[in-house]
Amino acid sequence: MYAIAQDVFPIFILILFGWGLVKTRILNADIGDGLGEFVFKVAVPVLLFRTISQADFHGASPFRLWIAYFSGVAITWAVGHLLATRLFGRDARVGVLAGVSSAFANNIFIGLPLVERTVGSDGIVAVSILLAVHLPLMMVIGTVLMERAEHKVNGGESRGLVNVLRQVGTNLMRNPLVIGLAAGLVLHVSGLALPRVLASVVDQITAMAAPAALISLGMALNKYGIHGNVGIATVISALKLLLMPACVWLACRVLGLSADWTAALVLTSSVPTGINAWLIANRFGVGHGLAASAISLSTAVGVLSVTLWAWMLQ
Repeated sequence: MYAIAQDVFPIFILILFGWGLVKTRILNADIGDGLGEFVFKVAVPVLLFRTISQADFHGASPFRLWIAYFSGVAITWAVGHLLATRLFGRDARVGVLAGVSSAFANNIFIGLPLVERTVGSDGIVAVSILLAVHLPLMMVIGTVLMERAEHKVNGGESRGLVNVLRQVGTNLMRNPLVIGLAAGLVLHVSGLALPRVLASVVDQITAMAAPAALISLGMALNKYGIHGNVGIATVISALKLLLMPACVWLACRVLGLSADWTAALVLTSSVPTGINAWLIANRFGVGHGLAASAISLSTAVGVLSVTLWAWMLQ
């Protein structure tokens, strides 16, 4: 357990470090926004590009990987929605947001660094394959369900699935993560290699991805905090940190995924709620406090649950 903690704790210490930089006013929160933008638009896409371009897939199909992960997403999302609407008596919109917050893992800012540190290169390949579909699928489902819930609660006209898909598809064509993955796949299929000088630059940018992501996340957490909703936020955090990785682990075992891919999927599913839950709440103007509380609370206690899952998977 001590050896596992030595791998996990530095990840959350960097998050705490970033939080402290803003809290003590050593750095302005706007700097964290800029650093986060660098991570999302440059560092992580370059990491994904290098990973996919050099990956050895061993002839494995991505479909079992996707099924294993998203079966955990579906179960956890449904449980979160039902608990929010039936147990806590919230409306359908908050139910959707509770489902999103329970099942939307922070794969970019925490999952990738965690898997890189604890599993290694094969784990990064698995997470990269997951990221190829994770963001678009989760955002499409979240947006469609939220629009239907909005229509149910307040009336009005829903945009419909086709319009949502068109908007998300347009956004994905400009998404740096998708561009990085696609460019890496092109290089992988072509069998070409980057010139030595360019490869060195790529390696240096890649090395910045994990620490920059964690520090920028910590700086961003100053915006959230616990804004009421402690009871429901605690339940959502428990679903995110415990139920979802348990479901993913079971699905991986049933589908016969390798040990490294299983560890990668379980660990990235066990990380705290992603900031995307806040973005959806902000987009529809509902549940800001719940999303903020779920993000902050799951991040605060995530160090313990992630350490537990890493220990169980060793």
